[in-house]
This record gives sequence, C-alpha cells and structure tokens, in this order.
Amino acid sequence: MLSSLAAFVLAVIITALLTPVVRRGALAVGAVDEPGARRVHTRRVPRLGGIAIVIGFFVPGVILFALGTHAARIFVASSHITLGLVTGGALVAGAGLLDDIRGLGAKQKLLVQMAAGAIAYACHMRIETIELPGLGVQTLGWLGLPVTVAWIVGTINALNLIDGLDGLAAGVTFFACLTNFCIAALTGNFYIELVSASLGGAVVGFLFYNFNPAQIFMGDSGSMFLGFLLGAASLLGVGSQKSPTLIAIIVPILALGLPIMDMLMTIARRFLERRSIFIADRGHIHHRLLDMGLTHRRTVLSLYLLSVLFTAVAMVTYVGRSWQVGAALLALSVVLVGVIRFVGYFGASVVGIEKFAKVANDGPEALRKAVPLVLAQMAAPEPPEQLPAILAQFGAAAGLLAVRILNPNNQKLNQWGWEALPQDGARLEAACASFDIADDRGPLQLQFFVDTPSGEVGPKTHVLLQLVADAASAMLAAKREVRRPAPPMREERLA
Repeated sequence: MLSSLAAFVLAVIITALLTPVVRRGALAVGAVDEPGARRVHTRRVPRLGGIAIVIGFFVPGVILFALGTHAARIFVASSHITLGLVTGGALVAGAGLLDDIRGLGAKQKLLVQMAAGAIAYACHMRIETIELPGLGVQTLGWLGLPVTVAWIVGTINALNLIDGLDGLAAGVTFFACLTNFCIAALTGNFYIELVSASLGGAVVGFLFYNFNPAQIFMGDSGSMFLGFLLGAASLLGVGSQKSPTLIAIIVPILALGLPIMDMLMTIARRFLERRSIFIADRGHIHHRLLDMGLTHRRTVLSLYLLSVLFTAVAMVTYVGRSWQVGAALLALSVVLVGVIRFVGYFGASVVGIEKFAKVANDGPEALRKAVPLVLAQMAAPEPPEQLPAILAQFGAAAGLLAVRILNPNNQKLNQWGWEALPQDGARLEAACASFDIADDRGPLQLQFFVDTPSGEVGPKTHVLLQLVADAASAMLAAKREVRRPAPPMREERLA
C-alpha cells in the first residue's frame, strides 16, 4: 500500500510538472486543435498532453524499481506482464502521437490497436473463459485471441470517443482506476493496485491543466494509451480474481461503464441513421447535454457523477450478495434508461433517417459545378487582391456556409470571412475543411464550412476544396513574385 501511495504521489507531481513543458513543445511544432463546427472550444489548444501522461505513468515504476522496493520484486516476478504493458502502451501512444502531429487514417490506427491487443494476449492478459447462462463456464480456446483483441480495441476507442470535453476522459479514467484499485486491494493483487495508482495519479496531475478551460488536450496519444492500459489491466484482474467468472467479466465492464455505454449507443445511433460508424459526429452524450443548455463544467461534473455510480455498482457487484448485486444492476439499468431518454439518444436519430437519406443522395452537386468555374477564374490574370471577392462568389455558388482566411500565428491579423445568410431548415451540421496557404507576410489558413449531416467533410468534397485551396495559394504566389504591397483583407458578408 505504501508503494502504491508513493506511485500515486510521484505520478501526480511528475505529470503536473511536465505538462507545461509539453504544452510549449506542442505549440512550437504546431500540434494544436483548431476550433471547428464539431469542436466545443473556441480557441487554438495544444493537443500533445498524452506525452506527459505516459511519462508520468512509467517514471514512478522506474523509480520504485531502482530503489529496490517491494514493487521491484513484483515487476520482476511478473516480467511478462510488465513487458506487455510497456510494449503495448508505447505502441498505441506512439501511433497516437503520430496522429496528433501528422494524422493517421482510421485503418492504420485500427491495425495498431489490434497489434496492441495481440501483445496483451501474448503477455498473458487475456480472456480465456466466459460464463454463459444455463451453460456454465466455457473455455474459449483459440477464440480467446480475437475476443481479447476486440476488448482492447473497444476500450481504446471508447476512451477516444468520450474525449470530447475538457477533463472528461481524464476524470472517467480516474474513476475506472479507483474501481480497479479498490478491487485489487480486496484481492491482494499488488500489481493491479500499483498500476491503478500510477495511472490515476498521472491523470490527476494532467487534470490541473485539462479541466475547463483546458490549457492542453491529451490528444490521441493520451486517449489511446489510457484505453489500452485500462483494458489490459482489467484483463489482468480477471485472471487473478477468485470470484465467479461472470462477476469477473462484469466488473471491468462496469468500471468503464460510461465510455462503453456511449460507444455502444453511438454505434447503434449511426446504424439507425444509415451512416458509417467510423464517421465522427456531434451526437455523443456530452454533446447532447451541452445542446440541452448545460454549461461545459456542469456537463463534465454530471458525467463524473454518472461515473461514480458505475464505480459504486461495480464494487457492490464484486463484494455483494446475489440479491444485492441484482438490486444494484437493476437500479443502474433504470438510471441508464432514464439518461438515454433524457438526452434523446435515439429519438432524433429515428426522426432524421429520411432527412439524412435525402441529403446524402443529393451529393455535393453545387460544389462540383462551382469548382471548375472558380479554378478558371483564379487562373485568369486577376490581381491577387481579388481573391476574397472570388472566394465569396465561389462560396455562394457552391452552397457553402462560410469561407474564412485566418493567420494561425496571430488571429487578429489578415482576417477575412464570408458567410451565407441562414435559411430556415437549411443547416444540418457544419463541418470545417482547413488548408494551409502562404502569403508574403506569413502562413495563412483557408477554411471552408460545409453543410453536412454527418458533421464531417467527405473525401470527395475534401478533394474538390483542396483544388480551390491550391489555386488560391497560386494566386498569392503570383503576388509574392511581383512583390506588390497588398491592402489588408476586409470582413465581407453576403448581402
């Protein structure tokens, strides 16, 4: 217990001291989250906080090992588990870091997550048996590998999906760590106790800078790492618990109850809306609470309270008698049904199916017609100062919601924007496609806001807008060649 307390305190201190350093580095390399239609923040926020969490988690273990404490003997005795946590954690954190800086495709990240799940299985963090009602305990055999990989991939993506508000993913992780720590203390599993204490301390240290208003985001490097650690640690707990197999499976699910619930509801909702489950949107539970009028902080605190409920039910499920477990699960089910109805998880989805299908079939027809015209206009010997007027005309012809030019280093410099007049029933969900262009006074960003039911810019639309951005950059390049002074851009709106 003393080593676990030391690990928790060390993790808090190390992460809290390291996060400001990581924040400055993220700003220096340009790894920042830009405001957008699906974002809830209104300013640029660095997103490499996962680096501080990863280091804050591992360093306490290294220190305890170097000091020759009891933890060092546990690490050596369970070297295969240590190897799995280090290797798998480093793999997903590295992939997340690359995604935060350069961007990775969904398939690439999925392959990395599956590889991490295979590593966990190879290092004896696995699901080997399952209890089915009426059939008793069943040995999975070779199916243990795909089931284990599916669990790891699921927990990683569940944490990634819930990471949508300041402090939400970190807080949910803390309550999951608290659940694992308490159960490990009851079962005498010192390894899980130590891992939970270190991970819980790391997210607490990060919350000093991540709670609303956040100074830094954890990014995919943090959410993927947390998801892997929680998923792998829960499998390690399953193998060590001297409880019925069914209870051993339910408890880790309850520990991650909020992100798992949101992930399952999101998949079901997107299926009902006939949309790909991989296309992001603004329909998660935290988005819905915000849309209902709750403030950012109240939304996060409300979801913290729901996480506390999951933690309490998980503990009752583990230590309670049969009737107590049944009562706790029944009470939780009633609360969850109430939450689902309250936030309207499925009501809007079912009503909007026909509306979505109609819009999806229409396609970006206006955009396809407008792009050749604007490219020809930009290729003509027009002075570069005409670029704002050309983009405004293009935005109107293409049916865009807005077009903006921003200076990422100084948002008060070189600002220009065009915005369409709102029309009743015309907007579904705005998505932003941002492109880097260059001016003689520094880098600029050209942003197109598109009306889309999914909340994301589709690949065809993105390619068409990329052509326009390239042509705009070429116009500004002509401006640099002649070296003529340019008047400042003015704010323009469509009358």
